[in-house]
Amino acid sequence: MEYSGSFKSGFISILGSPNVGKSTLLNSFVGQKISIVSNKAQTTRNKIIGVLTRGDRQMIFIDTPGIHDPRTKLGEYMVDAAYSANRDVDVTLFMIDSKAGFGERDQEILSKLSKSYLLVAVNKTDLVSREDVEKIHGRLHGFSIDEEHIVDISALYGTGIYDLENRIMEMLPEGPKYYPEDTVTDMPEKFICAEFIREKALYFLRDEIPHGIGIEIEKVTETDELISVYAVIICEKSSHKGIIIGRNGSMLKRIASESRKDMEMLFGTKVYLEVFVKVKDDWRNSNFMLKELGYRKEDNI
Repeated sequence: MEYSGSFKSGFISILGSPNVGKSTLLNSFVGQKISIVSNKAQTTRNKIIGVLTRGDRQMIFIDTPGIHDPRTKLGEYMVDAAYSANRDVDVTLFMIDSKAGFGERDQEILSKLSKSYLLVAVNKTDLVSREDVEKIHGRLHGFSIDEEHIVDISALYGTGIYDLENRIMEMLPEGPKYYPEDTVTDMPEKFICAEFIREKALYFLRDEIPHGIGIEIEKVTETDELISVYAVIICEKSSHKGIIIGRNGSMLKRIASESRKDMEMLFGTKVYLEVFVKVKDDWRNSNFMLKELGYRKEDNI
């Protein structure tokens, strides 16, 4: 790692309730898609690293699962992953959905966070009135959050992102350059490929199915001109398998085709993607399956 006395760097965790826009914000920061986005809650299941380098500043963002009331072992893992990502970071970026308002879960999460290195991003301000935003500010003041530590943004449209980035940079300590300047993520190719497939499944499938889906990347091979990816969509019911495959394989082809486009855009090369479907009953409560699919508890990031 490079180090200069004038160089500043640090880790920033992005926390909040489900569907507040954490992944959209991460993608906006790094300038390309590395974290999947969906209008369904609990889309992010793992901690995802995004890297942004600006001159003599480097910010390492940790996107986390939405904090919710877990009903499965997978849900417990997700909540643990979110809170563990907040250990030993330099900045905690807490996000609020201004359209949903400052709810009880937001208050509960905020009460557990240290205020000494906290910023609050009030997101989706393009969807509400200024009066509604000011009400949220007032509630935050009641939690000892100063106005200078609150930034109004629209992660989707980029509004306020530059101001938020500057606020974060001001809080960074002196430190090393952890990654080369052109790095945007350190997540393994297998992880990113699995996430792209899961995103398309979330988008195209019926509401009752997506949360019972897991993605296993069996193999990735590379040549100078082609990346070949072999993946399995794991579901919990035989009836779901038929829906995922679709009539004459139409749904599975659609999921694979759109996933492949995202992979090619990120990797900058042609991708061959082959996807199968398997049934694993109640896999979200199986310690073995959770470990196999990469959901492992860690002490910190």
